[in-house]
Amino acid sequence: MYNVTWLQIIHSVKQSKNVYKALIAAEYVGVEIKVVDDFEMGVSNKTPEFLKMNPIGKVPVLETPDGPIFESNAIARYVARGSFLFGTSPIEYGQIEQWIDFSAFEFDLNIRGWYIPRLGYGNYIKPVEENCISGLKRGLDALNKYLASHTFLVGDGITLADIITTCNMFMAFKLLTPKSFTSEYPHVERYFWTMINQPKFRKIVGEFKQTEAVIPLSSAKKTEAKPKPEPKKEVKKTEAPKPEVKAAEEEEAPKPKPKNLLELLPPSKMVLDDWKRLYSNTKSNFREVAIKGFWDMFDPEGYSLWFCDYKYNDENTVSFVTMNKVGGFLQRMDLARKYAFGKMFIIGNEPPFKVKGLWLFRGPEIPKFVMDKCYDMELYEWTKVDLSDEAERERVNQMIEDHEPFEGEALLDAKCFK
Repeated sequence: MYNVTWLQIIHSVKQSKNVYKALIAAEYVGVEIKVVDDFEMGVSNKTPEFLKMNPIGKVPVLETPDGPIFESNAIARYVARGSFLFGTSPIEYGQIEQWIDFSAFEFDLNIRGWYIPRLGYGNYIKPVEENCISGLKRGLDALNKYLASHTFLVGDGITLADIITTCNMFMAFKLLTPKSFTSEYPHVERYFWTMINQPKFRKIVGEFKQTEAVIPLSSAKKTEAKPKPEPKKEVKKTEAPKPEVKAAEEEEAPKPKPKNLLELLPPSKMVLDDWKRLYSNTKSNFREVAIKGFWDMFDPEGYSLWFCDYKYNDENTVSFVTMNKVGGFLQRMDLARKYAFGKMFIIGNEPPFKVKGLWLFRGPEIPKFVMDKCYDMELYEWTKVDLSDEAERERVNQMIEDHEPFEGEALLDAKCFK
């Protein structure tokens, strides 16, 4: 790593995946970069001062004491130069460059070709869009196969390849590819959310939410063949179009937000908040107080218990990455906090580490909205606890109390969702 005593300045709007590349890299290598204030596209990038730095007016541009640099990947490479983000050997350096090029041509090119016309900044041609989608799927399929046996793109930690590839997928997850699209590539999903939830990524990107649908075509694109009304047809305005207007107004009236289906279940004798409070406040005699209290409260008609086992434990070769993976899962489960309680174990002193969990859900099955909206659910095998089996009940007890050793192995970490 190298030390920098001068400030570098990026000229661009800050909310851009191309700016994120350099800012995230800077977080990892300890370089200070400032994004100019009040940058306005179409104005700031047309000034003589800007055009001296980049004659074609494209953003971003990095201003350094030695001269300007444009093109986002070049800027990120400059920021990361001489650091661990370029690997630890010539072969790793070559592989990092390989994945940077891969994500530029397979992802960035196709994603831009898909969303830019839809935003109204280019001509929308359906066969061209279909070609971009096909190219993106090809790239995602290739990456998914690779990530089935790799946590990172190169080596055992984050490199510039991971930063640039994640940023190049950013607009797809934000605007184009809902869960129904990305679920065909579970390893890519796992990889993207692992990266985007790293603290240094989150510091720059902030909270991120996947789109629920492909962005619609810009309304401006639908104004092509609009025939002018003939004078005679003007007379037909007397045919009282008011009922149609009224119908439209009625259709646009806001509808009451439907309740969560779990709210429609019969009342349960188990009050989830009471259990969470008992769990949190029990500091001693855990078996006699908390575990006994749990079974006294538990309502098998109103709640269900589930074991979960991670399907890809062979991937869990790095302890902190495995812990981050589980932490990201619990963050994304926040949508179920009102209806669930969970324990997650990371098991073993040596890799690969095993990930197992216990979950209490409102209702007789895992809630559908959780399965639909939290992609991590598909990465686990889910087994309903057989309450008539004393061995399974004892396993529940051990998971609630963080019993160690668990099934003969040490606990690397235990996390609670409450």
